[in-house]
Amino acid sequence: MEHKLFSPITFKEVTLKNRIVMSPMCMYACEPEDGTVQDFHVTHYESRAVGQVGLIMLEATAVQPEGRISTKDLGIWCEKHIEGLKKVSDRIHTHGAKSSIQLAHAGRKANLPNDILAPSAIAFNENYKTPNAMSIDQINETIQSFKVAADRANQAGFDVIEIHAAHGYLINQFLSPLTNKRTDSYGGAKENRYRFLSEILEAIKTIWKAPIFVRISADEYHKDGNNMEDFIYYAEQLKKQGVSLIDCSTGGVVPATIQPFPGYQVPKAEILKKHVAIPTGAVGLITSSIQAEEVLQNNRADLIFLGRELLRNPYWAKQAANELQFDLDAPKSYERGWL
Repeated sequence: MEHKLFSPITFKEVTLKNRIVMSPMCMYACEPEDGTVQDFHVTHYESRAVGQVGLIMLEATAVQPEGRISTKDLGIWCEKHIEGLKKVSDRIHTHGAKSSIQLAHAGRKANLPNDILAPSAIAFNENYKTPNAMSIDQINETIQSFKVAADRANQAGFDVIEIHAAHGYLINQFLSPLTNKRTDSYGGAKENRYRFLSEILEAIKTIWKAPIFVRISADEYHKDGNNMEDFIYYAEQLKKQGVSLIDCSTGGVVPATIQPFPGYQVPKAEILKKHVAIPTGAVGLITSSIQAEEVLQNNRADLIFLGRELLRNPYWAKQAANELQFDLDAPKSYERGWL
């Protein structure tokens, strides 16, 4: 039986050498707090490329300074960020991996000293500020910021961009009836709640021709939140707009108690893949090669996003290859230890 984990896959003109993706994870490592790439970021991401991960996705990178989750987040809101991001992308490419960056805006979950923004003036919880409800001008400015960020990502040489529409951040706040109480054309029915994401995608597509992934939270863990029928609708719209893959996570929209277990989010990816016929990425406590292979062999998802496993072991791909008895090519410098 062919091991699908190590089979290539193509999105538009971009071919990944395997199905292993480094999931975007905030590193909170920017010193000074200006959003620029540090030596740590280069080492952190390049080491996973050396470890033969197929697609390395940088952490949530803010399209506006007020859209950072914290003051130590990476940024892509100005020209000075391009040089460092290009260095990371170039180092990833050196080892045969493809590079990606997640474009993000934290909305009401920004933990910053300045005023914060959201679709509606509702705080996440008692420990967060109450955001200002966005004006139409601010919505348009933010859409433009995503577009300009995509242009900078292109200048930095990334192969894929991912739009962060999950985990209760700004785009997710527009999508969810729990956080979007607007009465204008961006609120109310799900068609209106989708408008913000739709307009971001249309703006980005005017200058970005490579694959676009979108991460969503496909379960809000609240009876009054979006349900699977809503997520299927969103997935259908994303497919119509030319999105290459939906990265399926869950939660983060409102405070919730979640009891995760191995592969607990995989069924969401499977449902959207089967109902909408769009490629999906599976994430969430996927830790072993056998587990990843089961997801792929049974056509439950197309890519395996690894987070904590790649923090623990940058060479997880080699471990997986050993377990599956697959002959994974070694980086030349590591050949002596690759047996």
